[in-house]
Amino acid sequence: MNLPCEFTARMSDLLPDYQSFLASYTDAPLAGLRANTLKISPLELKPLLADLSGPIDWCPDGFYYDVNFRPGKSPYYHAGLYYIQEPSAMSPAAVMDILPGHRVLDLCAAPGGKSTQLAAKLNGTGILFSNDVSITRARALLKNIELSGAANCVITGESPGRLAARFAGYFDRILVDAPCSGEGMFRRDPDARKAWTTRKPAMCTTLQRESLYFAASMLKPGGRLMYSTCTFAPEENELMIDAFLSAHKDFIGVAIPHTEYGMEPGLRGEKYTARIWPHHQKGEGHFMAYLQKQENCDETEGCHGVNHFHSRHGNVGREGIYLSAGVLSPGGEYTDFCKKYLNFTPTPTSRHGNSLYLEPPGLPDLSGLRVLRTGLYLGDILTKRFEPSQAFAMSLGSEHVQSCINFAIDDQDLYRYLKGESFELSGLGKSPSDGWNLAALKGFPLGWAKVTDRRLKNQYPKGWLMN
Repeated sequence: MNLPCEFTARMSDLLPDYQSFLASYTDAPLAGLRANTLKISPLELKPLLADLSGPIDWCPDGFYYDVNFRPGKSPYYHAGLYYIQEPSAMSPAAVMDILPGHRVLDLCAAPGGKSTQLAAKLNGTGILFSNDVSITRARALLKNIELSGAANCVITGESPGRLAARFAGYFDRILVDAPCSGEGMFRRDPDARKAWTTRKPAMCTTLQRESLYFAASMLKPGGRLMYSTCTFAPEENELMIDAFLSAHKDFIGVAIPHTEYGMEPGLRGEKYTARIWPHHQKGEGHFMAYLQKQENCDETEGCHGVNHFHSRHGNVGREGIYLSAGVLSPGGEYTDFCKKYLNFTPTPTSRHGNSLYLEPPGLPDLSGLRVLRTGLYLGDILTKRFEPSQAFAMSLGSEHVQSCINFAIDDQDLYRYLKGESFELSGLGKSPSDGWNLAALKGFPLGWAKVTDRRLKNQYPKGWLMN
């Protein structure tokens, strides 16, 4: 592998075991995926996919998989049971201690891997803001959030500064997965190697400083901020955090349990920083720093040292996912749809044009911001009918609907559905009612279908079709 000469010279000065580091570039990059615990546990997922191994040290929900396996082609992917993610990229959200009801911001969120991981930790409670300054990338982020079935997310396409002007002291947890020079991805991404120059780390530090500065202002006292990059450059990592802490005396480090997560401390051994090295761990290069905003530096225990890390938290149950803080009259078309096809009637909290939404309780005013989604998009009221959305389908279970077409993994109708075809339903085990049905794989939702006399009219979105 041809690595930039300036990069190898710097790494040689940085690492005592540089030759081992260099030898790691002859190894194949590792591939990973993470169980979406909004839908399935890791123990339930593993038997469905024979090519998995693991779990990953720093993410018990994650697995490595054989490079010959193509998980994006599996129907289980279309059911949202997992997210395909480089193993090291799972580490920042895995370390963050998210509690039920937290307000969480993923500031640089696209394409959505860390956001879906944070949403799974919230498990239907609180609010997750997933933001990316690029509207194009934010649209890809939106699809991944919908595929996961998360219902309590707000998707925005804003600059950190514009968000900070609206959300001072609002969030309990913030993840800043900062734009970086991408040196940690050299082994798996030829484009990252080609795009790198000696100036790129310095160019990235401007964006990183800005992101940290605005994130700090949006964090409430007592809240925690995770900063991460996928690069080795100290000026983007340890030195960036040094400068931040020097300028923000109200922040201290939160100790990361490196042994528990199979990581190493940062270059100087600080307990609140962590590194993943490709020649020491099973992943690509990654850095993180975990910080806390203090309420009163003179009185808060641990203010002059390192605070204690909260233990990991499992899922908290899906109660509250369909509860609403407000009441909206959605119209008879929506009510009729719910009575006819669902086993419950979620109460929409907002209507934009003909579209109905179920927003997370306590959602603040978002006027003037570039917002792609506020909570769960239920569907649209059209002429004398309600048309449910794909996002709504992905948030449901078979128990929520009156009629479900439940495919098996070896059912050819399943693949016809995922390719967008309309067809006559085969198999005596399928007994759908006429009208709207939830299409599912082993009970996991895939989307909607309309049935007339056992003929399925496909409602699967074009942008989601299986190739």
